[in-house]
Amino acid sequence: MNQVRIIAGKYGGPLIDTPKNRATHPMGDREKQAIFNRLRHHLAESRVLDAFAGSGALGIEALSEGAGHVDFLEKDRKAILTIISNLEKLQIPPERAKIAPSISLLDTRQSYDVILADPPYDKPQYSKIVELVELLGSGGIFVLSHPKNQTPPNFPKLNLLSDRSYAAAQIKIYQSIF
Repeated sequence: MNQVRIIAGKYGGPLIDTPKNRATHPMGDREKQAIFNRLRHHLAESRVLDAFAGSGALGIEALSEGAGHVDFLEKDRKAILTIISNLEKLQIPPERAKIAPSISLLDTRQSYDVILADPPYDKPQYSKIVELVELLGSGGIFVLSHPKNQTPPNFPKLNLLSDRSYAAAQIKIYQSIF
């Protein structure tokens, strides 16, 4: 099994597993560090959605940096089992994390403060990403990782705060304006 490191915060340091399949692509430390340096002041007790969660590394980073609760959105069975194992390994209390295999199974009575979207690069699923934006609360932060050679849709309800390239990845950070 491949592994990635949780880079900072309460759970920082240990390696966690990543699913061994072509549907996931773990984000590099440099990209994660840039994202969480930017998000740090938005995370205290926040409600976070880690969409296309894969190993759960981004959501676990958010918990490590002080998020109150993270929902992991992931449909791949191997990835779900990996997230469960990683949460147990780090002894993250079950009330701070929930895994859902589809948007319809998320508790959407409350909006999210932060949404992290890192879809598979070979199937970016932009229509699902547009759906995710609707789950973001007023002033919330939306992070999108996508291949540099693709253009994501326009998000009329979001203001682009940052747009940076890292190897083959493009990381965009938006804030809701509704």
